[in-house]
Amino acid sequence: MRLLVIADPLASFKPYKDSTFAMMLEAARRGHALYFCEQHALASRGGRIRAQAASLSITDPSGERDPWWSLGPIQDEPLAQFDAVLMRKDPPFDMEYVASTWLLEQAQREGARIYNDPRAVRNHNEKLAILEFPQFTAPTIVTRSAQDLRDFVSEHREAVFKLLDGMGGMSVFRARADDPNLSVIIETMNRFGDRTVMAQRFIPAITEGDKRVLLIGGEVVPYCLARIPQAGEFRGNLAAGGRGVARPLAARDREIAQALAPVLAERGLLLVGLDVIGDNLTEINVTSPTCFREITAQTGFDVAAMFIDALERANALPRPAL
Repeated sequence: MRLLVIADPLASFKPYKDSTFAMMLEAARRGHALYFCEQHALASRGGRIRAQAASLSITDPSGERDPWWSLGPIQDEPLAQFDAVLMRKDPPFDMEYVASTWLLEQAQREGARIYNDPRAVRNHNEKLAILEFPQFTAPTIVTRSAQDLRDFVSEHREAVFKLLDGMGGMSVFRARADDPNLSVIIETMNRFGDRTVMAQRFIPAITEGDKRVLLIGGEVVPYCLARIPQAGEFRGNLAAGGRGVARPLAARDREIAQALAPVLAERGLLLVGLDVIGDNLTEINVTSPTCFREITAQTGFDVAAMFIDALERANALPRPAL
């Protein structure tokens, strides 16, 4: 299999915890040919969606040596000539990311196999996607209205505000009804009514971790990574200083995961990262879900092998008609 990976610059990878590195390492171990490009290398030329990509060799499987890779000469190829294309560009999900999904969707029409499906990625905002599954969520509102946000905090006494395009715990506020700065927080978040904000009832179980539950090819990884906030912090995101602890899935985690896995897989989402706090689904991550390395290191369960198994199965299906 010729596998093209679209990702951030290789020099930015942290191999010891990078899920994309784990995917590529397992694919190479199985003899698949790796190719690499960055997002900006995608283009439409000559009536085809193409990438200026280079063959990739992993020269140091430990990832400890810098550089751990070598690249061949850049070649301009239609995406449809690769057996599979992994879109692993990290957020933010900005207009350039949206433009990439449009190009990748056209590449699908030309016969390319893209994972995750670009239309599904575009249609599943990682915050808003939970609204489809209210049976698994804490009370939530999405609004521009300062009064709605204020009333929500008053009703639940404590809430978490999020921006719809936020990532890694950035621009997440914990708001209390008695906070003298509540109006300032709301104004900062909604820009005086010009920006949409999500508010969720604060879930005290965050102290036990913000659990990342992985779905691969419609199946559930049996372990999650609980990202536990550092002292004095309520955000569990690893980017915000959280500590990752791998655990077997609890019964509620599995219930949520098994309900969503077939639905999301049917939409072309080969890899999904659910965020669960306590018994509540809080986000559905579809752009570049992570935590492979941490779960494997702490439990011995090979998440990357499960992913490449699923990719090989998906790739064995007939190509879509042109």
